[in-house]
Amino acid sequence: MSKSPAKKGKAPAPGVIVSKARAYDIVRSPVITEKATLGSQHNQVTFRVPLDATKGEIKAAVESVFNVKVKAVNTLRHQGKIKSFRGHLGKRSDSKKAMVSLAEGQSIDVTTGV
Repeated sequence: MSKSPAKKGKAPAPGVIVSKARAYDIVRSPVITEKATLGSQHNQVTFRVPLDATKGEIKAAVESVFNVKVKAVNTLRHQGKIKSFRGHLGKRSDSKKAMVSLAEGQSIDVTTGV
């Protein structure tokens, strides 16, 4: 049996340190949808993040901005659609969401400001 080649993507470094300004740039806004609010039953919060943000940076940013303990971060990258408006083609922007799982007993109230 041959071993499969290692992934070439960057692995998140443990203990990533993010500046306060970068932390506020990473956590752009909470996602307020029906599906995202159902995640709160499982102690999850969903945020919009920049396309270049890594899981380690997202974890460090959420922990520093909201003073909570993050258990895991899952990300989802959404490619923008090509749409037609009055015969002209346009493209919606690509976006990235982060589903952040919080440790037991931790919570974030996304309805209030930071």
